[in-house]
Amino acid sequence: MRTSPQSDESPRGTVQRCHQRKPLFLYVLLFSAVIGLVLVIIFSIITCDLESCNTASCLVLLARLQEAQNGTIDPCEDFFNYACGNWKANNTLDIDIPSVNVFDVLLEENHLIMKKLLEEPQLGINGSAKEKAVRFYTSCMNMDQIEAQGAEPLKKLINEIGGWNITGSWKQTDFNQTLQILMEKYNTFPFFKAYVGPSSSDPSTNIIQIDHPEFELPLEYYFERNVNYPQVLRSYYLYLKKLEELMGGHTDSTSTYISLAFSFISNLQKIVTPLKKRQEKKMLFHHTTIKKLQEKAPAIDWLSCLQAAFHPMQLNMSQPIAVHDMDYLKGMSQLIGQWQKRRDVLQTYMILCLVGNLSPALDSKFQKARQELANVLDSRVGKMIRTERWRKCLSDTSTFFGPVLGKMVVQEIFPQKAKDLAEDIFSEIRDTINSNLDQVNWMNSQSRREAKKKIYSLQVEIGYPETMLQTNKIDNEYQELKIEENNFFHNVVACLNSLKKRFLLRLVSPHLHDGWEVPSWSVHSYYSLRHHAVVFPAGMFRNPFFHTEFPSAVNFGVMGFFMAHELLHSLYDYVLPENCSTCGMNIPAEDKDCLVKQYGNYSLKGHSINGSFTLLENLADTGGLAIAYQAYENWFAKHRRVTNLPKLGLSHHQLFFVSFAHAMCGRQSLESLQAFLHKDPHSPPPLRVLGSLSNSRDFSRHFQCPSESPMNPALKCHIW
Repeated sequence: MRTSPQSDESPRGTVQRCHQRKPLFLYVLLFSAVIGLVLVIIFSIITCDLESCNTASCLVLLARLQEAQNGTIDPCEDFFNYACGNWKANNTLDIDIPSVNVFDVLLEENHLIMKKLLEEPQLGINGSAKEKAVRFYTSCMNMDQIEAQGAEPLKKLINEIGGWNITGSWKQTDFNQTLQILMEKYNTFPFFKAYVGPSSSDPSTNIIQIDHPEFELPLEYYFERNVNYPQVLRSYYLYLKKLEELMGGHTDSTSTYISLAFSFISNLQKIVTPLKKRQEKKMLFHHTTIKKLQEKAPAIDWLSCLQAAFHPMQLNMSQPIAVHDMDYLKGMSQLIGQWQKRRDVLQTYMILCLVGNLSPALDSKFQKARQELANVLDSRVGKMIRTERWRKCLSDTSTFFGPVLGKMVVQEIFPQKAKDLAEDIFSEIRDTINSNLDQVNWMNSQSRREAKKKIYSLQVEIGYPETMLQTNKIDNEYQELKIEENNFFHNVVACLNSLKKRFLLRLVSPHLHDGWEVPSWSVHSYYSLRHHAVVFPAGMFRNPFFHTEFPSAVNFGVMGFFMAHELLHSLYDYVLPENCSTCGMNIPAEDKDCLVKQYGNYSLKGHSINGSFTLLENLADTGGLAIAYQAYENWFAKHRRVTNLPKLGLSHHQLFFVSFAHAMCGRQSLESLQAFLHKDPHSPPPLRVLGSLSNSRDFSRHFQCPSESPMNPALKCHIW
């Protein structure tokens, strides 16, 4: 049967259309499969390669972060209290001290490591600098021997240099002779301080420098206005009376000497020019010679005294020197002239300075007197001093054996593997800043070149100075020092002489600079403008700031941030263009004003923040956090297999910001905060967290903070 054309064509058309649809369906299916596979691969890269770190160091870090966090607080409302809200309750270190933070806890742990190293048995180190450091510490801890000697070692020493009218007879000599002995043998400078430091005209060379002495009683302008200064003066007077009593003086005549010496000290302090005034008058670095100084301040035999201070260096009247307060030296000379008829009072004052310098090596009665004075002086900033004997002995040992202790600590806490990783992170941070400089729209090409040159010409010190590990060099430095295990007083006197000789080397070797501004076990980094150097001591590279086993998010969130912070300080010329003659452009005023206003609107415990005073640090904080996060992103792109912390419930991006905030955890009393705001150019830690994160779009994105929420304001200050 023949069908009609229509009926014949219908099925064939349907078949043709099916043949047309089938390939299309397969293509869609194949495309979906490919997309799915890509998503699986991406998901695998992002999540599967994020392994949990379950090592002991990571678990300790995890516990610290969890103990500090307050999960009831919305991170978009107050991230500081979200990350640190329970830190105070779970950290009982020095509960009576008004101010303590994560840095203090880390430093305490470093001190305990040093204590252990000094107290453990020493093998095979006879005659080494390390053995001498251990002997010194041991002699300091030998309180039975120190108590048995009492004040006798100091009395004997005083008699050897001419006596004292408080402890016995006094051989009346010219006060310049006594002054020379004190400066040469006991590192004691009653009327002025003489030392060696870099020249202002050529920081690569050293020069003799002279300033007012370091008074045991701080100058009046150092105190807060609300401090009862007459009460402070009375406490210091009672301290001097106590020293007189402990040295054996009990008669009315000896008390009169103390009263007259106290009057002389008060008059001497009054002629010191306040630092701010010296800065305003550009008096801080007056280049002159010994001859010219002799003409302006004739009461002192300057050549003989400086020759004694820097013996065996040979000086002459044309020796160049730098004076930091010429008005003080003139006034001091006039004051000494007024007291020339009472040389016994001048002698009393000078020996009191010696007693104050050496009394830390005497028995517990002297320590108690010093402690009572320290409590009065330090109460002005709400500071308490811990009095365990090992802390004092550790402090004294580090004063005289800093390089030795530094080497011991570094070998214990900062292996080469950690140093290598730290240097890699620093390189990533620096390269990120370099890239960012190309994006800064307020810089011209010349400024960019200069800025890049600055960050790559920096001297970078990570962990410790390279010379610290040179055992022979350190041993030679202490070769002539004789330390007795059972004679602490003798050891202190010997170390004062040794310390003076090491300082003298800076004058003998014109290009020999001071060491770091902080010891290698410190927990604070810094940028040195004078040396154009950044320093990150080994003491910082520890839990919870850094570890080779930590997730990279933690290492970048803390140490990466501090590295970026200090690096940006090296570019401060572009913030303060008056200090930079080569800067083609500088940060626009409105960008700086943004930060000034932002921080000026913050307040803490009823106290507002000075946004102008803290500008440089706020700029380094905000920019440093942004740089550190970008560097972490770059690092993550290169090292896909990274770790995260288990059971924390945070992505690795979120962990970066939590680690940063945790480094700022702490507590601060109202009194301590007031002193902090007056003197510290940083914003208080809570505001360092809130201010920096509020300016971070990356933070808001990863914590999904709603627009206009406290941690995600519409206006964000951004400069670098």
